Parts: sequence; structure tokens; C-alpha cells
Amino acid sequence: MGKLIKAELTRQGRSITWLAQQVGCSRENLYKVFRHKWIYTDLLFQISEALDYDFFKLCSDYYQAKKCEKTNQ
Repeated sequence: MGKLIKAELTRQGRSITWLAQQVGCSRENLYKVFRHKWIYTDLLFQISEALDYDFFKLCSDYYQAKKCEKTNQ
């Protein structure tokens, strides 16, 4: 998830400092988020709002794709 957030942040031309200010955390914490495979849902919600991007939909789409793979096996 962290890589996807960083990619969207870059795509929008926004800085890590800007996002940190929007979600009320430090830049260091965001760098940690970028390296992790998981994220707290409340922080993901704040990031989704700040970037106006539905990261939860990405999770849902991924889940549905995996579910379809299992069904088709």
C-alpha cells in the first residue's frame, strides 16, 4: 500500500511535507508508511481524503481479483 500511496503522491506532484501536514503526522512517519505493506485504516482514510483518491477501492479490487482467481482454479 505504501508504494501505491507514494506513486499517487508523485503523480499529483505533491510533496511528502504537504501530505504530512494534511494528515497531521511527521514526514518520518510517512516514509515508514511507504516502506510497509500495511497501514492503519484511519491513516489510510486521511491520506485518501488528502489526495482525493480511494485507496480502499484498490484494496477491494485486489480482493475481488484474488477471489476470482480462486474460483477459476
